[in-house]
Amino acid sequence: PGPDITDQPALLEYARDSGQTAWHTVGTCRIGPPGKGVVDDHLRVHGVQGLRVIDASVMPTLASSNTNAPAIMLGERGADLVLGDASS
Repeated sequence: PGPDITDQPALLEYARDSGQTAWHTVGTCRIGPPGKGVVDDHLRVHGVQGLRVIDASVMPTLASSNTNAPAIMLGERGADLVLGDASS
């Protein structure tokens, strides 16, 4: 931050002013039980029949790399889940 940041409030202000995102948001529709997550382990939205979320928003945490590969894997697994439910 530089020599002008000398206390905790100044450091916090610096972080708020200069922090940014890479726009790889995840976790906005986490997998988990009702009350702790938005979707179940088959990516079905709790309380909404026929709706699934199959994208990076179901990831509970951000990967230490780009989210592209995990998102593709989620899409592949989600397609398998949809097809499996449709055939049963």
